[in-house]
Amino acid sequence: MNQPYVDHIGIIVENLDQSIQLFEALFDLRPSKIKDLPEAGLRVAHLQAHNIEIELIQYTGADTFGQKVMGREKGINHLSVRVKDIRKALKDCTQKGLKVMDGFPREGSHGQVAFFDPDTTQGILLEICESK
Repeated sequence: MNQPYVDHIGIIVENLDQSIQLFEALFDLRPSKIKDLPEAGLRVAHLQAHNIEIELIQYTGADTFGQKVMGREKGINHLSVRVKDIRKALKDCTQKGLKVMDGFPREGSHGQVAFFDPDTTQGILLEICESK
């Protein structure tokens, strides 16, 4: 993964609709897409800033797959790097000592995604995504 392309920054929010209103009021950013992922217990809004996408994430229930992966804390949550071929990127990353979290790769709001165990990424919640 030479010269990575940062795809988005994920932010966990309490209330997606109110957070969207805040970003609209502050920065005139409106969602390009709002997606429900019931199998992961997530509702996600994509806001495209000039240089990066902001992914606002609301949990839709307790003890969801999304919470198990991303934790319960609100605020800036993860960094996502875009890859051309997720299978190849996973192989490369695991050969370099990263451990893929259980249940990945899988379909996410950006296409195929995979998260790595923060114990193998210096505590950073790192995601790779292969956009559709």
